[in-house]
Amino acid sequence: MSQNVIVSIRNLSVSYDNIEALSDVNLDIYEDDFVGIIGPNGGGKSTLVKAIMGSLNHKGEISFADTLHKGRSLRIGYMPQVSDFDTRFPISILEVALSGLQSKRGFLNRYTQSDKELARKTLDRMGIADLADRPIGEVSGGQLQRALLCRAIISEPKLLILDEPTNFVDNRFEFEFYRIVKELSDHMAIVMVSHDLGTISSLVKSIICVNQTVHRHNSNILTAEQLENYNCPIQILSHGNIPHTVLAHHDGDGCPSHHLHHHDE
Repeated sequence: MSQNVIVSIRNLSVSYDNIEALSDVNLDIYEDDFVGIIGPNGGGKSTLVKAIMGSLNHKGEISFADTLHKGRSLRIGYMPQVSDFDTRFPISILEVALSGLQSKRGFLNRYTQSDKELARKTLDRMGIADLADRPIGEVSGGQLQRALLCRAIISEPKLLILDEPTNFVDNRFEFEFYRIVKELSDHMAIVMVSHDLGTISSLVKSIICVNQTVHRHNSNILTAEQLENYNCPIQILSHGNIPHTVLAHHDGDGCPSHHLHHHDE
């Protein structure tokens, strides 16, 4: 694993209505990471990624390496859950993809022809180029999810965060989606929230268990005993005879990080 930290989280806590959703989180994300985030419903998985994105008030410190900075924006692509996206908003699939360039173009500047060509090319990669002019309220959840992935990657981020990316994806596209994500992991760090440990364990390099506290496990293999030790009560489903390997617990040591910019709240 690379020693270059691109996101450093120290003593992070997040509360809603005086109820602590995350408590004293310390975590590093590296430039070559492909991390799966698992945990029970309500355990804080989405809270963690939203804190990284800067959309939640929090206590503690989140730092970003220079390589993630581009002007005033961060080179982070984010794909939210479809349920977090207002499908009544009157925009097309093409405009969803283009909105990933807002940090580059600004809210008041028009998109160029080359921007539109790039967006159509990205939609084509996801198999939805024929839906470019379709209003988002007239497409399926899976089709919208593909458009949201286009929006997340169109600006060529250095870190891609995916929040439950296949909730509404049909089975046919799910395999293709994971193939694309695996390909993207060769060019950027990826953090993927999922409830499906069985699927993501064949993709990711390491796993983060989130249930108010956070434990990083630097392998893609977890046993039921380790999940219990990490206070991560989720159900493991498997097909066939899948071997399990007992690994040493992550010792929590971090790698030194340099040239980091901080924001505290």
